[in-house]
Amino acid sequence: MALQFKLSSAAPTGFDCDCVVVGAFADGSLTDAARALDAASDGRLAALVSRGDASGKAGKTALLHDVPGVSAPRVLVVGLGEAGKFGVPQYLKAVGDAARALKAGPVEHALLTLAAVPVEGRDSAWAVRQAVIAADHACYRYTATLGEKSRSKLETGLATLTVQGDAETALAQGQAIAAGVQFARELGHLPPNVCNPAYLAAQAQEFCGRFETTSCEVLDVAAMEALGMGALLAVGRGSANAPKLIAMKYTGAGDAKPYVLVGKGITFDTGGINLKVQGGVEEMKFDMCGAATVMGTFVSAVGMKLPINLVVVVPAVENMPDADAYRPSDVLTSMAGITIEVGNTDAEGRLILCDALTWSRKFEPAAVVDVATLTGACMVALGKYASGLMTKHDDLATELTDAGEHVFDRAWRLPLWDEYQPMLDSTYADVYNIGGRWAGAITAGCFLSRFTEGQRWAHLDIAGSASDEGKRGMATGRPVGLLSQWLIDRAGS
Repeated sequence: MALQFKLSSAAPTGFDCDCVVVGAFADGSLTDAARALDAASDGRLAALVSRGDASGKAGKTALLHDVPGVSAPRVLVVGLGEAGKFGVPQYLKAVGDAARALKAGPVEHALLTLAAVPVEGRDSAWAVRQAVIAADHACYRYTATLGEKSRSKLETGLATLTVQGDAETALAQGQAIAAGVQFARELGHLPPNVCNPAYLAAQAQEFCGRFETTSCEVLDVAAMEALGMGALLAVGRGSANAPKLIAMKYTGAGDAKPYVLVGKGITFDTGGINLKVQGGVEEMKFDMCGAATVMGTFVSAVGMKLPINLVVVVPAVENMPDADAYRPSDVLTSMAGITIEVGNTDAEGRLILCDALTWSRKFEPAAVVDVATLTGACMVALGKYASGLMTKHDDLATELTDAGEHVFDRAWRLPLWDEYQPMLDSTYADVYNIGGRWAGAITAGCFLSRFTEGQRWAHLDIAGSASDEGKRGMATGRPVGLLSQWLIDRAGS
C-alpha cells in the first residue's frame, strides 16, 4: 500500500496521530516543535536528550512513549547533527531516517514536523515537497515477485504521513514526483524475464491511456527497419525478445516545442559476443534504468500537470549472444547514415541511443537530454554520488546542474572537447563505437554528440547513480528528481 500524505498546521502537542516526529541537534538544542513538546511535558524531552535516551547526532532516532502533555502516544526524536551544518543533505537524511524508523511497526499515522525546520536557501514549499519525496523513497517496498508469505510481512507499518506546513501545491508536486520515482524504481527492480522490451512498451501504453493529455507510439522491428535503424536493430538481433521503440507524449502547452528525454532501455545486458566475464552480469537488469528514469519523469510531469510539452523516447532492446547476434568488426549503418564499426558489443547503449536520438529530431525539441547507464568509466570517475553530465551548451549544463543541486540529485559536468573525437576514428567506418582505455565516459558522450549536431542536447551518464551494488542493491530512481526539477524550472520560465 502506497504511503499517503496530508498537510496540517495544527500544534503538535494536541495532534491526533500515533506518533509525532521532532528533531534535536547534536548540541542538545531542540527544534521549535520539539520545544513545544518539551514545554508541554515540563522539560521531559530535554531531560531525555541530555541524559542520552535521545540523541541529536545525525542518523540517530529514539522512540519515546507516553510523553506527558502530548496527545500522541509516541514521540520520535530524530538526530539532525550539528546545527551550524544543517542544510539540504542533512534535512533529506533526517526525513529518510524518520520514515525508515516508522516504516514497520505499530505506527500507522505520524506527524512530521521536520518540514518546519529552516533549511538555508530553501523555502517552506521546497521543504514540504522534498519531505514527501524523501519519505516515500524511504518507505518504498518491492513486492511484485515476492510470495504471499514474504509479501504479508511488509503490509504493516506507516500508512499516512501528515507533514507540518500549508504548501498545498508543493505537497501535490511532491506526491507526483514520488510517484515518478516509484514508477522508475519498480521497473528497475523487475526481473528481466518480466521486464523485457514488450513489457516496457505495455507499461507506457497503459499509463498514457489514462489521460487525455497523453499518447503513446510504439514502433516494431518492421517500422524501425523501414526507417533504417541499423544500429539499434543490430543490438537486438541476438535476443528472442524483439526490440521496441517507445514514444510517450504529453501535451500541456499547446503547440510549444517539446522537451525530449531519451532513455537507454537495455532490459538485460549480457555484453553480447563480448560476454561480461568480469562479474556483475547479475546486476544488468538495471541497464534499463535510463529508460525507467525518463518514464518516471514523464509520470511526475503528467502528475504535476506542468504547462509544457514533453516527449519521452525509449529504445527498448535486450543484448544477448546467439547465432544471429552482432559481432565485433561488424559495420552498421545508423538511421543518420553514419556507419559504425563495432569494436565491442558491450558498448551497445550508444548504438541504440544514436538511432533514438536521430529519430527524436522529428519532434523539433526545445532541448533533448539522453539518460543512460552508459559506462563503467563514469562510475570509476564519479562513484555513486553524481551523474555524469556532458553537453556543449553551457546554458543547458547550468540548468541541469542547478536543478540537481536544488534537490540534491547532483550531476557533475565532464568535458566534451573536440580533442577527444579522434579516439573514435575507424579505418573501416565513419566512427568506431569505443574509444579505447582512457576517458571512456567522455568518448561515449563524443560518440552520441555526432548524432545531435545542431540540437540543444545534453547527456547524463547514470551508471553509478541509478542503482546500488550487490545482490541486495536496489534501483534509486535517480535522476527523476533532477529531471523533474529541471522541467518545473522550464515551466516556470
